[in-house]
Amino acid sequence: PEQLREEVIGVLDLSDFMMKSFGFKYKIFLATRPEKYIGTDEVWERATGSLKDALKEFGREYEVDVGGGVYYGPKIDIKMEDALERLWQGPTIQVDFNLPERFDVNYVASDGKEKRVVMVHRTVLGSMERFLGVLLEHYGGLLPLWLAPVQVIVLPVKSEQKDYAQEVKTELSERGFRVQVDERNESLPAKVRDAELEKIPYMLIVGEREKEEKVVSVRAKGKGQIGRLRLEELGEILLEELKRRG
Repeated sequence: PEQLREEVIGVLDLSDFMMKSFGFKYKIFLATRPEKYIGTDEVWERATGSLKDALKEFGREYEVDVGGGVYYGPKIDIKMEDALERLWQGPTIQVDFNLPERFDVNYVASDGKEKRVVMVHRTVLGSMERFLGVLLEHYGGLLPLWLAPVQVIVLPVKSEQKDYAQEVKTELSERGFRVQVDERNESLPAKVRDAELEKIPYMLIVGEREKEEKVVSVRAKGKGQIGRLRLEELGEILLEELKRRG
C-alpha cells in the first residue's frame, strides 16, 4: 500500500509521454466509489487518497467523476481530445481490491508478516481499436513521418528508370525507412495524384536525369517541391524530422 502513490505516478508519467508522442491533448478524471462496491470504506478512502496524492504530485489539473469508479476500486481516467474536441477514453489506472482477495495474493512485509497486495491495472493507450480510430481522425489520415506505414514512395517517370528506383528503395530501406516503388504503367501525374490521395509523406520522382546524376527529385506532402537531393542529404532530412516526431 505504501508504494501505491509512487506506482501511480509512474503510470501517469508514461501515459503523459504516450499522449504527447501521438500529439494528443487530454483531460484527467478521478473516478470515485460507486453505489455498489466491494471492500471496506476505509480501504476505499485510503486508495482514493493515494490516487489524489499521486495526481497532486503529478501537477496536472483533474476533475472528480463522482461515483465513476468500478466496483472493485477507484481509478484515474485519461481522456483524449479528438479533432472535434470530443473526449475518448484513453489511458486508465485502476486500483483493484477484488482479485487480490479472490486469489489470496499476499506479500511478506518488512516485519515478516503476510499482507494483502494492492493490484493496479493500467493501460497506456486504452482500447487499441478506439485509439487508432481517434488517431486517424486526429491527423485527418495524414500521419506524421514516424507513424506513416509508408514513409517514402519512389515514382519512376518511365520504365527505363525502374532499376534506379529500386536502387533508391534498397538504399533508403537499409537506412531504416519504410519505402515503396510505384512501378505501374501509369503517367507521372497519375502516380503523384495517387500518392497524394494515400497521404504518403514523401514522394521521390526519378527520371533519366536523376538516374544519371544519382539524385532524386523530392516532393513532401503539405510542403510541395523541395528540390533535387542526393540520398545522403535526403536521409539527413528524414532523420531530423523523425527526431522531432513531426
